[in-house]
Amino acid sequence: MPHRNARLTVFGRRLLVERVRSGRPVAHVAAEMGISRATAHKWIRRWRTEGEAGLQDRSSRPRTTPHRTASAVEDRVCDLRQSRKLGPARIGPIVGLPTSTVHRILTRHRLNRLAWIDRPTGTVIRRYERERPGELIHVDVKKLGRIPDGGGHKTHGREAGRPIRGMGFDYVHSAVDDHSRLAYSEIHPDEKAATCAAFLTRAAAFFHAQGITRIERVLTDNAWAYRKGLAWKKVLTEIGATGKLTRPYRPQTNGKVERFNRTLLDEWAYLRPYTSNTERTEALADFLHTYNHHRCHTALGGHPPITRVNNAASQYT
Repeated sequence: MPHRNARLTVFGRRLLVERVRSGRPVAHVAAEMGISRATAHKWIRRWRTEGEAGLQDRSSRPRTTPHRTASAVEDRVCDLRQSRKLGPARIGPIVGLPTSTVHRILTRHRLNRLAWIDRPTGTVIRRYERERPGELIHVDVKKLGRIPDGGGHKTHGREAGRPIRGMGFDYVHSAVDDHSRLAYSEIHPDEKAATCAAFLTRAAAFFHAQGITRIERVLTDNAWAYRKGLAWKKVLTEIGATGKLTRPYRPQTNGKVERFNRTLLDEWAYLRPYTSNTERTEALADFLHTYNHHRCHTALGGHPPITRVNNAASQYT
């Protein structure tokens, strides 16, 4: 992802290069795009030396951190946190570090919240995560405006690409396994009970094909299709699962799929300016494959979701 304050996305950098290649002065193009001349020259220089790859986002993390706290001291901080449950204000004087530094160390090692630590043993635990794949599946629907042929405002600008009346919406139905974060999505024209039920049937088949042979519970919000829909309840019975509803007006209860929806927008729906609704729809399959099999997931220690499924399968066989 680009830096939150960045003025240019990858698409904007390509546009910058195209305008400069057409023979226009870098200073003029930089002024038009609201960036400094130094920034414009930086992207032009990267493009000339690395080509298209030079326009991609890079990590701002430094290669080395010579002033970082020594590993032995960090280990001491973690030990005091886990064994004595002390906070930064009390650990600081013991190890001779400022309270703010101790807090950063605890955050880096995911020890900054006592709720994440088992009180008797001091072991780091992850609450709100099921022990095995299929124990709980999160389901939700995300509504997206359809893209007119030729592209919308992301392609032509706000004025030229104003929404066209009658274009309607796409409804992206998604299911995410709580333990592994394995995800499955489909695009439909509505979120009626029959549509939701048919989606759950195919989602269960997808999870089964990936090695999650049984779905025990399905968590959804309180939409009518999930709460009252007979077709939805019938499918739950067919797959042997129990339906579970979130607390009203509390979307955090369904947080796994809500967070997936955000990733869906950032890395698929708004990744680039699509020229048609069909083009965006066709890109969904590639995104899902990358997400499940290749994309590093921070909650899984930098591994893709499929590894959790494979590890669980080997554990129970």
